[in-house]
Amino acid sequence: MQPFETLYVDTKIAACNGGGGAAGHPLVYLNVGPNNRVECPYCSRLYIYEKAKHDSAKKAPAAVGHP
Repeated sequence: MQPFETLYVDTKIAACNGGGGAAGHPLVYLNVGPNNRVECPYCSRLYIYEKAKHDSAKKAPAAVGHP
């Protein structure tokens, strides 16, 4: 099953409220794990540590015609 939404964060702690408003959930603080990602137990949003995104982009070759 795919996560509901993937968000990139620049700290090792992600704050999630499910999108706020009446459809949200209580504010929780999630610790990004050693794999540089954490999933919210309430809404299944996936948070990925931003530095990991940039590191993987440096390692992967760019596709033709893709910046």
